[in-house]
Amino acid sequence: MSAQQMLKVFVTRRIPQEGMKILKRAGMCNLSVWDSDEPVPRAELLKGVAGAHGLLCLLSDKIDVEVLDAAGPNLKVISTLSVGFDHLAIDEIKKRGIRVGYTPDVLTDATAELTVALLLATARRLPEGVEEVKNGGWSTWKPLWLCGYGLSGSTVGVIGLGRIGLAIARRLKPFGVKRLLYTGRQPKPQAQEVDGEYVPLDTLVSESDFVVVSCSLTPDTQGLCDKTFFSKMKKTSVFINTSRGAVVNQEDLFEALSSGQIAAAGLDVTTPEPLPTNHPLLTLKNCVVLPHIGSATYSTRGVMSELTANNLLAGLTGSEMPSELKL
Repeated sequence: MSAQQMLKVFVTRRIPQEGMKILKRAGMCNLSVWDSDEPVPRAELLKGVAGAHGLLCLLSDKIDVEVLDAAGPNLKVISTLSVGFDHLAIDEIKKRGIRVGYTPDVLTDATAELTVALLLATARRLPEGVEEVKNGGWSTWKPLWLCGYGLSGSTVGVIGLGRIGLAIARRLKPFGVKRLLYTGRQPKPQAQEVDGEYVPLDTLVSESDFVVVSCSLTPDTQGLCDKTFFSKMKKTSVFINTSRGAVVNQEDLFEALSSGQIAAAGLDVTTPEPLPTNHPLLTLKNCVVLPHIGSATYSTRGVMSELTANNLLAGLTGSEMPSELKL
């Protein structure tokens, strides 16, 4: 393909080499890359996307009408290196006939593993234990020191038994969980695999020892976990969120944790991201906050990068995408 025929592609961040190799080998892309681990500044995004035929972006990039206008009529495809797509102006993208690729499935196992790790770390107070070793608080064995909550014989409630929710449930069952409750828009046949019981949200919240949020962010789920929600939880229950930060009202969560309404919380997602270092949640020992690392394994990020690149190329050539978001 001649230089004149090359299709301009703007990549908003330094991505794993697996994906970049695919784009370079294709021999059809005039690549422009914001070559940094940090987010592309807004002005550079608007400049870089101008005239682009393809855009490869991340969850942290807000692709709105302004960006689409800056890109102009050439833009055929947006490929996001994420399973989430709430950073995309979907209605406007659909109106303009732009195709969208994303990366479902490939991060399911990594996110499920991280969710279980976060649940155990929060329930068994592992960060507190590490800190006590470092600061000299470990003096002698004490019967009730750093006691937490175990999974054996417990009731776990999963909000959203999709791909990731089911993968989480599969991993929790061998710990001796007695009941696995779930809620969502409708019962899921695959819940039988984990002996899941479909229940109303109020039942799940009030009866669960561990509440795990793994639903998508939609108008119905935004702010779902609020003061009323937390007031129905057991005082000994543990709350875990690895879905989207906006599902939780963080002010209400802080109140529930600081007042003893619930025992503890573990978050891999927050609003905003990153969470300011002076945020009230970070002052609480019973709140474990991670920097959105659900999919952060070398293998998963490599596969995500490959899929994102292949989605982009398919969009540029008008062929079937490996993973296209149906608009």
